[in-house]
Amino acid sequence: MAHLYQRDWSREELVRYTGSLNQIAGIQPLEANDGIERGSRLIQVWTGSGLTFNVLPDRAMDIAVCQYKGMSLAWRSARGDAHPAFYEPSGAGWLRTFQGGMLVTCGLDTFEPPGREGAEELGQHGRVSNLPAREVGYHARWVDDIYQLEVSGEVRQTKVFGENIALRRRISTSLGSNKIRLDDTVTNEGFSLQPHMIMYHINTGFPLLNESAHLKFDVVETLPEDEASAHGLADWRVFQPPTPGFQEQNFIHTPVVDPDGWSHAEVENPSLGLGLRLAFDARTLPYMNEWKMMGEGLYVLSIEPMNCNPLPGRESMRSQKKLPYLQPGETCKYALELEVVEYT
Repeated sequence: MAHLYQRDWSREELVRYTGSLNQIAGIQPLEANDGIERGSRLIQVWTGSGLTFNVLPDRAMDIAVCQYKGMSLAWRSARGDAHPAFYEPSGAGWLRTFQGGMLVTCGLDTFEPPGREGAEELGQHGRVSNLPAREVGYHARWVDDIYQLEVSGEVRQTKVFGENIALRRRISTSLGSNKIRLDDTVTNEGFSLQPHMIMYHINTGFPLLNESAHLKFDVVETLPEDEASAHGLADWRVFQPPTPGFQEQNFIHTPVVDPDGWSHAEVENPSLGLGLRLAFDARTLPYMNEWKMMGEGLYVLSIEPMNCNPLPGRESMRSQKKLPYLQPGETCKYALELEVVEYT
């Protein structure tokens, strides 16, 4: 059954009312044709509940625009959904094509600030978010009495004499749903031990994020990343209006885990009667970074499940034996769910 328009509907009922189900929910592949976005593929998904979002096959199958009943849930940078040809891999060049949006994937072998390990330069947040997917597919179809909407693809980070890591992603929802499910499988398809770091950069913004919002998240421990973060440690759950000269803050949380191995965070805005819930499998994502940036134009809260604590950098993590690895042929699976909630 699908819940739409204040009632439940069966498949038989809905097909009698519609010439095509895409007048209610569907998937549409498109291509941008202007500016720095020109030539980029996007796949638009709408569920009929008011939830719509765009998947970017040329940007690691990440999620850019995400709206509910016409209201943006995500922060968007001035850059837009830049074509990956404009990616600058050195240093902090990643920021030149950071589009914001609902989800940006960081990794697959490094994330957090740029650095160097031996002769290898490690650009900020790694390469994966600027890699195009192949074998991109989508479908909208009935499975029993559920109309499923699904987008999938494979992203490969590789170089000769280097890594060969495959990310296979499936993004799924259904008719009438307020929820997006993401299932990732990361496999080391090379023949040597491979460092593996991954972080899911989930960027919320105005109007969901404003001074009425707060972050609901049960934690075991919270560590500030630097002095500016330590100064704001007492207020990591609440948010200011846009503030001139605000210094970004980062808090590394160790979350409380439920009996099924999942953790839950929610950006709640009582003034809108709206919230965004994040659930993630903490068995493979045992930490969550909170990026709090209350600047003018840079007004964003990012909640970021990750597979490791990245401080103080990959080289130090390796020396302290805290760096995650994938053995040759080894696979790791990650799962997240985003759900829009209306409060009565």
